[in-house]
Amino acid sequence: MTPAVHGETITVPAAYGDTEMYVARPADAAGSPLPGVLFITDVIGLRPRTRAMADRIASWGYVVAVPHLFYRDGTAEEWAPADDLLLPEARNAFFRRAMPRASTLTFDVARADLVAYLDALHSLPGVSAGPIGVTGYCMGGRLALNLAAARPTEVAAVGIFHTGRLVTEDADSPHLHLVNIDAFVLAIHADKDRSLPHTAVAQFEHALISSGVTHSATVYPGAAHGYTMSDIAAYHHEACEHHFAELEALFRRTLTA
Repeated sequence: MTPAVHGETITVPAAYGDTEMYVARPADAAGSPLPGVLFITDVIGLRPRTRAMADRIASWGYVVAVPHLFYRDGTAEEWAPADDLLLPEARNAFFRRAMPRASTLTFDVARADLVAYLDALHSLPGVSAGPIGVTGYCMGGRLALNLAAARPTEVAAVGIFHTGRLVTEDADSPHLHLVNIDAFVLAIHADKDRSLPHTAVAQFEHALISSGVTHSATVYPGAAHGYTMSDIAAYHHEACEHHFAELEALFRRTLTA
């Protein structure tokens, strides 16, 4: 039986204002402090699916914080899709609106926010003083790497899942900014991800090795971009369960109270 989890939404400071943060922890967490985990969402954001995923991770014995990344564009409820994303028309409408706004979260702007979220996680009651873990999905994987490079002594583990655009022609391409990362990086790519073709998977692997990053990088066969998200058509149950198993093992190895 999965341990009971307590979840609540609080307000925390970000770099350019306040934002919402969903915090989940084991319901019986009174007593010894627990390691912290920062959960960085995809572009769809803080919503029932990502809260449920945070609850599951918290049940392993962590305090999990999920910030609303897009606070400049309104509340989490205002950002979230109004209609079922399993419907193609609703999905297309949401991404037409969301993607241009999300693109304003540039490397430097995002880093300022991410550091604020990390500080907020450290300040939560019941979070141990040791290093944290970060898990990121789709664009959240790029942000997770950004934070690990910004605060290498504070981030012990990074999981990135179905993360696209890890290799681009831009100066802020993630594969060019790995050298400062001390965390173990777990990457499980999607086999059918147009935003990360197989040539880019190989380039990213080369960059990890060249930068001296301890890592495990694999490609899940038959999985599409977004395979962990059960509220979209790309969901792949076996790939999602594999990601949870690998992430739990990573945090068990690297995070201690």
